[in-house]
Amino acid sequence: MPGYRDLARDREFRALVGAHVVSVAGDQFARVALTVHVYDRTASATLTALTYALTFLPDLIGGPLLSGLADRFARKEVMVAADLVRAALLLLMAVPGLPLWVLAALVVLVQLAGAPHGAARAAVLPHILPDERYPLGQAVIGTLTQAAQVAGFVCGGALVAWLGPGPVLVADAVTFGVSALLIGLHLLDRPAPARAHVRAWPTDLVGGTRLVWGDRRLRALVALACVSGFYIVGEALAVPYAASLGAGPAAVGLLFGAYAAGAAAGMLVVAHLGERLQLRLMPWLAIAACAVLVPAALRPGLVISTGMFALSGAASAYHLVANTRFVRAVPDESRGQAFGLAVTALRVSQGIGVALAGLAAETIAVHRVVAAAGALGVLAAGGAAYLWRLSDASRSDGPSQSGGSSRSGERDGRRRRHG
Repeated sequence: MPGYRDLARDREFRALVGAHVVSVAGDQFARVALTVHVYDRTASATLTALTYALTFLPDLIGGPLLSGLADRFARKEVMVAADLVRAALLLLMAVPGLPLWVLAALVVLVQLAGAPHGAARAAVLPHILPDERYPLGQAVIGTLTQAAQVAGFVCGGALVAWLGPGPVLVADAVTFGVSALLIGLHLLDRPAPARAHVRAWPTDLVGGTRLVWGDRRLRALVALACVSGFYIVGEALAVPYAASLGAGPAAVGLLFGAYAAGAAAGMLVVAHLGERLQLRLMPWLAIAACAVLVPAALRPGLVISTGMFALSGAASAYHLVANTRFVRAVPDESRGQAFGLAVTALRVSQGIGVALAGLAAETIAVHRVVAAAGALGVLAAGGAAYLWRLSDASRSDGPSQSGGSSRSGERDGRRRRHG
């Protein structure tokens, strides 16, 4: 079986991971900077949560319409172009004195540019790791991503308190430049997927939608992913939550980082479990990610709250299983579009959850809003778990890596029904 050394020897994988980790850390700098900046200027939990929601809602457009670029053009070129665009936009955001509406518009544009980059990265990874190294590679990327978020959130809170939001946004722009350099220098030049140039854009969108919606297992995986729209509320309200505890920006970074640290630890554990056990635990972890936030109703202190966020992050490691199963289930020529649609559902659920929580926090104590989101999330996760059980995916061999797996799945199903 391959191990971490096999992955470390792969130059393309190192470059892809390095580029992703650097830009993720910078993104967390920007998230802390934006939320603190807006809360300092408005003292409004609603506007702070809405600003955070803007980092998710653009995927409603970018996911379906822009992720298909990863199937129409060389994926290396798509990633480099997206990084350079985001770097330029972040430099504009760092200009002092921008009106809030201009800042919000630039946040939307930055997230729109990220949609094709994420789809291209997900689509090219099976080519870099075409064998049994792929699941381990996903685990490494997921774990390092969460570790980068820990560093980004914790350091971001301290940097914002020390330097202010503007220089932190410039630092985020630099990380995207580094990402573009690593990808441009070290990834192999691969052509666009076969037949991509003869497909009309609407055909990509409609075909990807039918692919995801027409497969019960893929629908169930998307539903489980959307549960994050509930447990992310604690992270989105971290600024007013910390303020209600009498803490400052450094505590905001600590709360943000606790979730990411828990997720990193959870992924390390989940990645080393057997496949069958991973599938059995996946729906239960989705439920647990929400349930651990319910005690926020008792208004615990900073230490206990940090532990709650960390446990929620650890349980969210079920996304590692769901992501791996989803990406490998779709054919290469539609992988970018299908991934973009799934991310759209995920981000929109997160954005809506954050926005509604922010509105609720205007009239209800923040700690009660977090607890209510956790309780509602338990119900939603239970429904998603039921869909997963109905799909019979937990007792199958799992999605295949080719688009022609449906017939074999039907034959397996007939064999089960006939004993």
